[in-house]
Amino acid sequence: MILVMAVVAGLIWGNQAAFFKDWTMFILAFVMMFSMTGILSRSLVPVGTIFRPMLYGVFLNYVIFSTLLIPMAWFLMPDRQLFYGFVVIAATPPGVAVIPFSHILGGNMRYSILGTFGAFLGSILISPFMIYVFAGRDGVDPFQLFWLMIKLVVMPFILSRFLLFSRVFKVVERIRGAVVNWGFAIIIFTVIGMNRQVFNGDFIILLLISIVLFVSIFGMGILFEIYAGRVKLDKDLSISQTLLVTIKSSGFAAVTAYSLFGQRAAIPSALLAIFVLLYLIYLSLRKELKKDINQQ
Repeated sequence: MILVMAVVAGLIWGNQAAFFKDWTMFILAFVMMFSMTGILSRSLVPVGTIFRPMLYGVFLNYVIFSTLLIPMAWFLMPDRQLFYGFVVIAATPPGVAVIPFSHILGGNMRYSILGTFGAFLGSILISPFMIYVFAGRDGVDPFQLFWLMIKLVVMPFILSRFLLFSRVFKVVERIRGAVVNWGFAIIIFTVIGMNRQVFNGDFIILLLISIVLFVSIFGMGILFEIYAGRVKLDKDLSISQTLLVTIKSSGFAAVTAYSLFGQRAAIPSALLAIFVLLYLIYLSLRKELKKDINQQ
């Protein structure tokens, strides 16, 4: 509901978005710090069991997702800025929603935590590499990309460890949802507000972006579920892997795209927030429907 309100507010009061544009990096880092408290240190032991799910998190989030997203964006996007926006989405780590929705949908919680953590660690090197490969000819500095990952991934993770101290964590646990939701809402409001003219009139661009996102999220999710059924993957593992292969951090993508390529490149990330939200609602309603059918 908060994200929907942010979208509507961006369309109506978008002229106020300029106030937040210079603060989006700080807001995202703050949100990432709070959201990473969901990755508990005890999930990282025993050490010998963490590498497989971490590597799968990297493989699903970057390799599998990108093989569908990037070619579609290359063929359908009318200009480089929008294509670069999709490159940033492909290079973005999973959304923090992977962990709570793994619990809601009955996934393997430890696997989801480790897969998310592995993808976040991988983003330090993989994200700069992917962006440089597909957009480096436009003068993107690899060191700038690497430093961006340090500020948005490494530093928030280190600071999040201090929030896990028992007395502090009691407070953090109560307010974490609100901080993450409202932080991402401000970012989405800013991106949509600064591109309001596109959302209010350029329906062809919005349609093309929506096609790419719908196929990459809903289509990929359905295909992966079919694959998981064919290879008889455990149900809880299938749920966790499906989330890792479809859910990207829209706030992270929006701030990164805006910082590197300008406000137009952030348009796909603003729509990404909507499609991720719709996909999570779809998964939740589908689970409830199956539950009701089984009870009958």
